[in-house]
Amino acid sequence: MSDERTARATLTAVAEPGDTFLNRIIDHSGAERALESIRTGTLPDGVIADAKEVKRLGQWRIRLIAAEPDQDMAVCARFRGRLICPGDPEWPTTLDDLGDGRPYALWLRGPGDLRYGCLRSVAVVGSRAASPYGLRAAADFASELADRGWTVISGGALGIDAAAHRGALAADGSTVAVLANGVDVPYPASNEGLFAEMARRCLLVSESPPGTHPHRLRFLVRNRVIAALSRGTVLIEAEARSGALNTAGWAARLGRVVMAMPGSVTSRTSVGCHRLLREEGTTLVTRTEEIIEAVGSIGTDLAPPPHTPVLPRDRLEPVTRAVLEAFPARGATGPAQLAVKAGVDLTTINAKLGLLAAAGFVERVSAGWRLTKSAKTPKPLTDTPTHPTPPPHPP
Repeated sequence: MSDERTARATLTAVAEPGDTFLNRIIDHSGAERALESIRTGTLPDGVIADAKEVKRLGQWRIRLIAAEPDQDMAVCARFRGRLICPGDPEWPTTLDDLGDGRPYALWLRGPGDLRYGCLRSVAVVGSRAASPYGLRAAADFASELADRGWTVISGGALGIDAAAHRGALAADGSTVAVLANGVDVPYPASNEGLFAEMARRCLLVSESPPGTHPHRLRFLVRNRVIAALSRGTVLIEAEARSGALNTAGWAARLGRVVMAMPGSVTSRTSVGCHRLLREEGTTLVTRTEEIIEAVGSIGTDLAPPPHTPVLPRDRLEPVTRAVLEAFPARGATGPAQLAVKAGVDLTTINAKLGLLAAAGFVERVSAGWRLTKSAKTPKPLTDTPTHPTPPPHPP
């Protein structure tokens, strides 16, 4: 491993992810010189820092004592992981949009190619304490996105994140989890099986070296990576103070598409989504086609209009349908009255009444003709697909 890569591996262990001061030093003098500044406590010529930033050099120097990049790389190699750095073929250039907040390097686990996977990718995020409605929507969206060749990116957390990852896996598609801990640390523990399957088939990503355990601030910091890697972020469910709103905020700042799915007005898990939908720049989505239209190529990924239910009467030819529409909702009527309302002659009326009776729309009674019960409450034809909007609650 080159000295530059070793330096970046070390920096992931000694500094918090995305530190703007450290990135300024790296941009100015390179990772090796940044590491030397931490060891000596002296800044490279031309780097200006305030007192708080200089103090961080001392904090990083203390952490440097325990840093073991060679051991981290050896552990990573045991589970067939790898370290990627800026300039590597697998490094997504979209991370450069973070500027001074970009990662120093990324630890990866799994066979997926990060850069290639992010070319067509959508972040699906939301509440940990998700409702059955949100879980089903996240899984359905992710499954359909994956089935159409889109990579689903999320944070590996409980709730919406896990449902999105599982939905993509169920479609045998690509999904990426950006973790706040090492790629070998299953957190939360209940998702251990999910992470194992993703490591076998897809990709786990972290800014922290193997063995690192998460803490609260790192969950918020990693959200910027989720937003930067994807072409857009979909918020499925979010409470008023949800961390998923932080991801949506990063997406907006980075110029990515921000989308949100509406929920029940009485549901606390949708308060954040509804607040976001009231803000300018947020796209309301209820179908996978709408997500793809928002993040896809202009003119080629347009969402088709939702199919409306097709009723049996819709297949009647115009004159026959006009006669049927002339019937009153209740009671019986005669051919003469129908002729006036439909605007056709009696001969035509009598012919059409026979056709409508044979099809089960009308029936003859002592007082004339009336609609049948099935004609009053028509059911959609089962051979025509319908798309619920939004995704329905599970039974």
